[in-house]
This record gives sequence, C-alpha cells and structure tokens, in this order.
Amino acid sequence: MSKSISKSMNVKSMNVKSLSVSLVLLMAGISAAAAQAGPTMQEKMACRSDAESLCAEHVGKPSEMNACLRENKAKLSVPCRKVVEARGG
Repeated sequence: MSKSISKSMNVKSMNVKSLSVSLVLLMAGISAAAAQAGPTMQEKMACRSDAESLCAEHVGKPSEMNACLRENKAKLSVPCRKVVEARGG
C-alpha cells in the first residue's frame, strides 16, 4: 500500500472518529437542554395549588420556585411530587 493511500485512510478514520465524538456531544447537549427547559403546562397545572400554598412568595421566579418545591417535597401532592422528582428534585 502506498503512503498516500495509507495517509488517506488514516485521515478518513480520524474524520469518522471526530464525527462520532461530535454527535455524542451534540446529543448530550440536547439532552441537557431538554432537562433544563421550563415546565410544561401539564407540570405547571400539577403543581399550581402546591406552589400557591407553599411557595407563593416565589411566583415569577422559576429557580426559586423550583428550590422551594424541592424543599417542601414531603408536603407536595402526589402529582406535583412526581413532577419535582422527574426534574431531579
């Protein structure tokens, strides 16, 4: 095998490896972004009454509301507790 063919094959191999790594990182980034996305309307409705009764002072402050709901997890309704747990709380 000539040097140019061998070099060409090595470059192609490296390109495939780079592409594979890039795709894995892209998928991980998409997963992380989805996890950080705001709550869906269903999730908001599941926690609405809990948020109003336990964390009213945090309405309009998503990060503080999330922290408050996590801190009060034992007091949450079952549907809201499931939402909080599904979001890592």
